[in-house]
Amino acid sequence: MTDTLVLGLGALVVLIGLIAIRMPIAYAMILVGGIGTMMLNGPALVLSQLKTLAYGQFSIYDLSVVPMFVLMGAFASKTGLSQALFRGANAWLGWLRGGTAMAAIASCAGFGAVCGSSLATASTMGKVALPELKRYKYSGALATGTLAAGGVLGILIPPSVVLIIYAIIVEANIVTMFMAAFLPGLLAVILFLLTIAVYVAIKPESASRGGAPNAREFVAATAGMIPVLVIFGLVIGGIYLGFFNPTPAAAVGVFLVLIFGLVQRKLTRWDFVQALKETASTSGMIYLIILGAELLKIFMSRVGLPQEMAAWVGGSGLEPMTVLILLLVALILLGCLMDSLSMILLVIPFFWPVLVEINGGIYQGAEGAGFGMSTEDLKIWFGILALVVVELGLITPPVGMNVFVISSLDRETPMIETFKGVTPFFIAEILRVILLVSFPAITLWLPYMLK
Repeated sequence: MTDTLVLGLGALVVLIGLIAIRMPIAYAMILVGGIGTMMLNGPALVLSQLKTLAYGQFSIYDLSVVPMFVLMGAFASKTGLSQALFRGANAWLGWLRGGTAMAAIASCAGFGAVCGSSLATASTMGKVALPELKRYKYSGALATGTLAAGGVLGILIPPSVVLIIYAIIVEANIVTMFMAAFLPGLLAVILFLLTIAVYVAIKPESASRGGAPNAREFVAATAGMIPVLVIFGLVIGGIYLGFFNPTPAAAVGVFLVLIFGLVQRKLTRWDFVQALKETASTSGMIYLIILGAELLKIFMSRVGLPQEMAAWVGGSGLEPMTVLILLLVALILLGCLMDSLSMILLVIPFFWPVLVEINGGIYQGAEGAGFGMSTEDLKIWFGILALVVVELGLITPPVGMNVFVISSLDRETPMIETFKGVTPFFIAEILRVILLVSFPAITLWLPYMLK
């Protein structure tokens, strides 16, 4: 083993140690990447990188979509869209046993479609749906578990900030990734609804039937969902049909949500300023993590660690599917230690070269060895798989960020009960991973149909 590889492995151990002691991952990656490059090539190279790297990264046009979608989500959380979604979904489903929980899942999916953030979806919908679930005497485990699980829908259902970042890292088309995410996201909603149905069939005491609305209430609640459907249809439908690129589509979404809030008089001047501040803070955090990831990636490329990993796995004799499963398991475990965006930025530069190597190289044709698909298809398929297993980290102990968010909203339910309530949804997510691994067409069919 060469000295440079030893340096790279040592840097990786230091990085994991810094993350374990809760240093912000952006600072950890900047520190390890900067000092590592300095030890390898001297301080002049690091200073040269810092002079141009930030501008080179942040001026990428595709990255401009991130603050726009973040701002759309910030406006959406302050304009009453979440309440309208939940009322409409509850009018359709609330009369079933467990129907209010099903309505919470459906409204989480709808809000995720205009928000793009799992934590924001969990927090916003938790504030809206939790009082109703308590009013209908749902058990603490089912109520909080449903909302924690529903929050993960925000990370995959387009638009998704993490999906955009993944596409930029592997140089995939963002529109194609959005297309590929639609059916797996819909599959998650269906499996979650079935999970609730099975849960209340086994434990009928954990949920009750809501009251059926009269015709006037039903029409009013259904009409309240129309703005969300219009916004989603224009933004995501416009992207799918080729009317917009993602950045103009996000701008249209921001404008529509803003107009909705002003017309409904639900967006005050204070809310507007707070949304801008939240967008600036979140976007700044994302950009700093991207800068740290790029510094780390450059250092690791110089020591040759990703290439060495790819060559070692390629020569190990392991079946491609075995390698893929091992990588997905590693992502699930890492999801217990860090947030989804940080994990994607940290591990994809290591994992992606490995997958390209075992697929037969970057110029591998669709008929070749490996996974039996082209590199472009592999980008799409693995990206969706990666985001699905990243979702699992949001509801997996000991971190389980969505669980902590919902627990902060419901102090009466012990956190252990929330983890118990989220377990059936975790099983449903594992089933979804198995389906997506076994049938890549679930992911790849829609992009091919809409090309």
